[in-house]
Amino acid sequence: MRRLCIFCGSSPGRNGAYTDAAKRLAQAMAGRGIGLVYGGGSVGVMGAVADAMAAAGGEVIGVIPEFLQRREVAHEGVSDLRVVATMHERKALMADLSDGFVALPGGIGTMEEFFEVWTWTQLGAHAKPCALLNVEGYFDKLLGFLDHMVEERFLAPTHRGIVFVEQEPETLLDRIGQFAAPDTDKWLDRNKT
Repeated sequence: MRRLCIFCGSSPGRNGAYTDAAKRLAQAMAGRGIGLVYGGGSVGVMGAVADAMAAAGGEVIGVIPEFLQRREVAHEGVSDLRVVATMHERKALMADLSDGFVALPGGIGTMEEFFEVWTWTQLGAHAKPCALLNVEGYFDKLLGFLDHMVEERFLAPTHRGIVFVEQEPETLLDRIGQFAAPDTDKWLDRNKT
């Protein structure tokens, strides 16, 4: 695994544990020689993960659309900051540059980006792992809803299982390193109506 894409908030949130976890994940990634692809901001959880990765000597690639350069305060300290025209270009480039995806605490943008790449894995558009770093139970209610989707048969257990959930960065990286893509073709054939 060369690079992981980290989706996370442009806000630090109300709990300092969120930025602390971002820093620990970045340090663990740098220690394993895994580069960072992220949204290009200098503030919030985004800024914390980029700063920690750079401080640890790791590769940092930021991708930000022009219209967000000022709003998310583009990180001028990132040696490889790529400015694109649209959000669609941002997400496509981040996905192309990455070998896997991790969501840290964040808002609806974080969730939208994460769910999109998870859907791409489910549909077989790529075979890259998706994971949540569940800092102090941040994603617990979301995970409960995902289990409800399985119970109601809108989400196959196989596809629910694509997403790794861990509380510790090192454990998360271990699991991502062992990822094997699901056989989505068999699942789709079985569930055609």
